[in-house]
Amino acid sequence: MRFLLEPLVRAALREDLGRAGDITSAAVVPAKARVEAAIVARGEGVIAGLDAALLAFELLDPAIAIERLCADGDAVGRGAVVARLRGQARAVLAAERTALNLLCHLCGVATATRALVEAVSGYKAKIVCTRKTTPGLRALEKAAVRAGGGANHRFGLDDAMLIKDNHIALAGGVRPALERARRQAGHLVKIEIEVDTLDQLAEALAVGVDAVLLDNMSPQTLARAVAMVAGRAVTEASGRITRESAPAVAASGVDLISSGWITHSAPILDLGLDIAG
Repeated sequence: MRFLLEPLVRAALREDLGRAGDITSAAVVPAKARVEAAIVARGEGVIAGLDAALLAFELLDPAIAIERLCADGDAVGRGAVVARLRGQARAVLAAERTALNLLCHLCGVATATRALVEAVSGYKAKIVCTRKTTPGLRALEKAAVRAGGGANHRFGLDDAMLIKDNHIALAGGVRPALERARRQAGHLVKIEIEVDTLDQLAEALAVGVDAVLLDNMSPQTLARAVAMVAGRAVTEASGRITRESAPAVAASGVDLISSGWITHSAPILDLGLDIAG
C-alpha cells in the first residue's frame, strides 16, 4: 500500500537529495527538458519492489507517465524492459539511484528466494525468511521473499514467541522457559523453541510446544527429529542452509526451512535506467 511505502521512499530520497537537491542535473539539464526512459534488467532474475521503485519517480514528478511491463514475482531475462517512464528529465535523474537501489536489492532477495524454492521443489518444506533484515526495510524485504515464492516468519518480536538458546540459558533450561512462556502467552500466541539436540527436543515435546526450530542439525539428525515430533508440532530447520544443501534438508521431512541470507546477503539483480535517444 502506498501509505506504507511512502515514508520509506521519502526517507531514501531525502538522504540522497541532501540539502540542495541534485545540483548536477540542475546545472546541466534544462529545466523544461523531458525524457523517455526504460528500466531494463541486466541479468536473469525475479522482480520485486517495483511499487517502491516507481514511487520514487512519482514523488519527484507527480505527473510522470509510467508503463509497467512486469509485476512482482515475474521472472525476467537479460534485456527485459521492466517499466517505461515519460516525465521531467531532472526528476527522473534525481530519483534514478534511489529507485534502482531499492529495486536491485529487492529483486535480488526475490531471486535468491526463488532459487531455494526451486531447490526443494517436490518436497513439502516451505522456504521462510527471518528477522535478519535491513533496518527500516523489513516489510519490503519480506514482500520480496513472497514474490520469490517463499513465506514469512515473524515480522517482529511481538508476532509470536520464539524461545532461542539465550532465552533457554537465562531461564535455566528448556522446561522452565516453556512453562514461563505458556503462562504469559495469550490464546492466539504461538510458541516455538529452538533446540540443538534431540535431548532438548524430547524435553520440549514433553512440555508441549507449537513449533520447534531444529538448529544446525545434519539431515540425518533432522530426519530423526521429525520422526520424534510425529506431527505434534511444526518442524523448522535452520542454520547456514544453501541452495546446494537445501534438498537434503527438505528430504528429512521438515515443514519449514528458514534462511537469513536471502534477505541479509542476497546479491542484487542488476537493473539499469536507459534513456531513449
